[in-house]
Amino acid sequence: MALEKYRAKRNFKESPEPSGETPHKSPRGRDARFFCVQKHLASHLHYDFRLEHNGVLLSWAVPKGPSLDPATRRLAMHVEDHPIDYGEFEGIIPSGYGAGIVMLWDRGTWTPEVDDVDAALKKGDLKFTLSGFKLKGSWVLVRTKGGAWGGSRGGGDRSWLLIKHRDDWAGEVDIAEFAPLSVKSEGDFADILAQGNPGVWQSHRPAQGGEAGAMFQKIIQRALDLRDERTGRGESSAIIKTAKAQTNTARGATRPRASATKTGTKTTGAAPRAKAAKAVKAAKAGKTVKATAPARKPASATGRTTARKRTS
Repeated sequence: MALEKYRAKRNFKESPEPSGETPHKSPRGRDARFFCVQKHLASHLHYDFRLEHNGVLLSWAVPKGPSLDPATRRLAMHVEDHPIDYGEFEGIIPSGYGAGIVMLWDRGTWTPEVDDVDAALKKGDLKFTLSGFKLKGSWVLVRTKGGAWGGSRGGGDRSWLLIKHRDDWAGEVDIAEFAPLSVKSEGDFADILAQGNPGVWQSHRPAQGGEAGAMFQKIIQRALDLRDERTGRGESSAIIKTAKAQTNTARGATRPRASATKTGTKTTGAAPRAKAAKAVKAAKAGKTVKATAPARKPASATGRTTARKRTS
């Protein structure tokens, strides 16, 4: 019953998202349980904050992302519950609800600072401790308006605030800018596009033509722009350009099959660009190219660090 709204919004024959058919039993009381934050580039960039509870992921959409500054209160809109296995999802939603690119931006465990989570949610004041790669320490979710927890999604219960408490993990660092990459693949949105996963490009191709196709073109361009903003190089890989071409049928262009590359492989620099061009050439010829192992990114790029003073 808890996932009815989640399933009603999706067509799992077209979307690679998990359907959540397998039941899951979550810890209770003050025991630690799973949490994640997924960076979602759809019609607008936002962050999906998810806490495991009662066998599902309670979910809030945070438009500007979490802030480590206790003085900054982030709007968090309560949305439908998601299945537990969604917490490991990273990839492309080609069409329909939530169409765009999903990045696993952070994950770890959360521990309630209250004995009764359900009572805290009903009250609209949930305090908890996070232990993730990027988000740590004490936090609170506070409902901003009246309305009963679990009531109509169109009511006042949707609007919450996500606030960092003052502790050793608080600070003025913009964590979204400081650590923008995936904790799963260590790549950015453009890397996720460039994976060349046949399960995405063949079984789950992006929407073609019309408004949906035009929107996905904008999403792809935004992914490239975000990379350019981060690297300051203004460079786009040949593989990503091929990914863009695969969604462009306005002129009846043929659709090359993207070659397989491992997540996180960079295509900036002469050698990587040559490999990318070779991969695209082989893809157009219907051949496959063996992927090379991705270079490991520094902790500052992925946010995988436990240095407490870095954000204090």
